[in-house]
Amino acid sequence: MRQLNRLNQYHRLWQPSLGATQQVTISELAARCFCSERHVRTLLRQAQEAGWLSWRAQSGRGKRGELTFHVAPQSLRNAMMEEALKSGQQHNALELAQLAPEALRSLLHPFLGGQWQNDTPTLRIPYYRSLEPLQPGFLPGRAEQHLAGQVFSGLTRFNGNSSEPTGDLAHHWDVSADGMRWHFYIRSTLHWHNGDKIETAQLQRSLTALLTLPALRTLLQSVLNIETTHPQCLTFTLHQPDYWLPHRLATYCSRLAHPDHPSVGSGPFRLGAFEPDLVRLESHEQYHLSHPLLKAIEYWITPQLFDYRLGTSCRHPVQIAIGEADELESLRLVSSSTSLGFCYLTLKQSARLSELQAKRLINIIHLSRLLHTLPLNEGLITPTQELLPGWTIPEWPDLSGVALPEALTLVYHLPVELHTMASQLKAYLALQGCELTVIFHDAKTWDGCLELADADIMMGDRLIGEAPEYTLEQWLRCDALWPHVLSAPAYAHLQATLDAVQTQAEARDRHAGLQAIFNRLMESAVLTPLFNYQYQISAPPGVNGIRLNTRGWFDFTEAWLPAPKS
Repeated sequence: MRQLNRLNQYHRLWQPSLGATQQVTISELAARCFCSERHVRTLLRQAQEAGWLSWRAQSGRGKRGELTFHVAPQSLRNAMMEEALKSGQQHNALELAQLAPEALRSLLHPFLGGQWQNDTPTLRIPYYRSLEPLQPGFLPGRAEQHLAGQVFSGLTRFNGNSSEPTGDLAHHWDVSADGMRWHFYIRSTLHWHNGDKIETAQLQRSLTALLTLPALRTLLQSVLNIETTHPQCLTFTLHQPDYWLPHRLATYCSRLAHPDHPSVGSGPFRLGAFEPDLVRLESHEQYHLSHPLLKAIEYWITPQLFDYRLGTSCRHPVQIAIGEADELESLRLVSSSTSLGFCYLTLKQSARLSELQAKRLINIIHLSRLLHTLPLNEGLITPTQELLPGWTIPEWPDLSGVALPEALTLVYHLPVELHTMASQLKAYLALQGCELTVIFHDAKTWDGCLELADADIMMGDRLIGEAPEYTLEQWLRCDALWPHVLSAPAYAHLQATLDAVQTQAEARDRHAGLQAIFNRLMESAVLTPLFNYQYQISAPPGVNGIRLNTRGWFDFTEAWLPAPKS
């Protein structure tokens, strides 16, 4: 980038005297800028024409000229960034911002947070990592899951924090008395992000494509076929009743992209850019529900601003925490909540680990100080005694007399807080005469984890979406973990029980049936929760409408910025 090169060269000229007037030769300036004397004369001429400095040369080789500076490099950088942003060149702005963390933080303050840019209300969010592509189906990252819900629409959706689905692309639906045929009536005024009208046949093609994905095929295993039975109606024919179907279609993994253009959706925001250092969303003017008040949202991927040692830690709060420099003192916590999502521990009972020994291990975890070795002082995780509110872990008598196995294997995945948990558990069990082999699967899910087959203990996390009970049903049905935790007969029985629960037309009956399943898993020492997350969002005073959702983010359609003062 030519501007960045010019700025860096100007900074080399400025640095020795920190802006004070210099008596210097052309050869010294050339050495400082790592270029020829001819080129440094060109640099001086261009900088003087731009009004950055004045150069008064002295005749004669080796004579010292006078170099006077009129503007500081930091001011130039700010002006260049502002101009790049005004002209829509966000990548150039980010290139200009490649500095050490403290300098970068100072430089970006005026540009992040809520801004009106060229009469366009824009929210810029610094983020600590690049985002994975928004592919159909399940996504491992919380940020990607949230983005999928903003870019793509489903037949149904969850409205706010309600656990019951409502219409999205489908205005409403009905179901036959036997629960085997579901009719979803499609709105007549739908448009893709590219402006094309949405045809019901396109939705049928996209849904059929989802069913070719193994995980979605498992999730929608009751679906026999999907037909366009009317220009405005999609009909699902099932081979067994599934009253979770509207929930399954409302989750982010069932959102629909254009069948021929997978990055084109129909949600409230369309993808304007999706690059390693910048993701830009722009409002969809033909969106079929309430239009967002923000016109653009940008993720500025600036890992320099974050503590690299945290990695993919749950200590990374969602941050829209940077506004105008003079607003930083009044930055306030907008919203916080204890998530229903949790980190968990499962135990595979076998010849190596009996049920009684598994119960003693769970007692050790919940009755000792192990859970308090985690970063609780930061207020971002909280030990829990419940899987969901009211789904309490069982209490067993003192089992300290039960001898543990001589050796066990623990496998765990992210978040990194489980590093500490695994280390402390290994040390504690060593005192009990049990050698714990610890294996870290460096991912956010169990997909591709070959070590599961030989593990006795597994630790991971479970994000709870908009419908807690349904999310846990989906976890049991689709996660690669469970076939390794349970024996083949036990896993088959679990799936048959889930099939029986989904045939219950009343939500309270499905919830009760699911709670009974998880109570049995906890009672038999197969599963125990460890801790919940504490989600936080901070924002400058000018950003409004921020309300945490169940994924620790906020609905972009609800955020708004007041009009700029005239």
